[in-house]
Amino acid sequence: MSSSTSTVKRSRTRRAGESAFGMLLLVRNIVLLLVCLLVLAGGAWTSWKTAGPALTGDERGTVRVTRCVADECSGTFRPASGGGPDVRRVKVAESVSGVVGERLQVALVPGSKEAVRTGPAGALYGAVPFGGALMLAALVLWLGLRWRGTALVVGLLGAALTMTSWALLTF
Repeated sequence: MSSSTSTVKRSRTRRAGESAFGMLLLVRNIVLLLVCLLVLAGGAWTSWKTAGPALTGDERGTVRVTRCVADECSGTFRPASGGGPDVRRVKVAESVSGVVGERLQVALVPGSKEAVRTGPAGALYGAVPFGGALMLAALVLWLGLRWRGTALVVGLLGAALTMTSWALLTF
């Protein structure tokens, strides 16, 4: 018994259609990866605006919170080095300031009247936008690219970063 194996040639049109569909899938994956990178870069950039001064701020001192209105509190800033003529009023986000009368260790944002909390709590509070960006990128990875394992890890990292920062601020 002899069996002959025959190969069926596909038409040129079908081969072109298959390679075009493969190219579309590749382009879709590249675009979705670029969207993830753009979201993560935006989150990192926004986080550094707050976390940067908290970590490397040149002008450090304390603020006594005197008044809270809407989403921000204000108080008197006293520099850590001295205190005489450099005393001025600054603004602090209400979510990191606590209550009226409390003293906080802060660093001034260069070129503004805004202060950010220093230490681990301030740095992690500044990283909240990056945590949100990680969770958003996880959705794109899960739903767009179908990378479930990677998306789960990225999403859990974002959630852990966000929850850790809020936990440090409340304790």
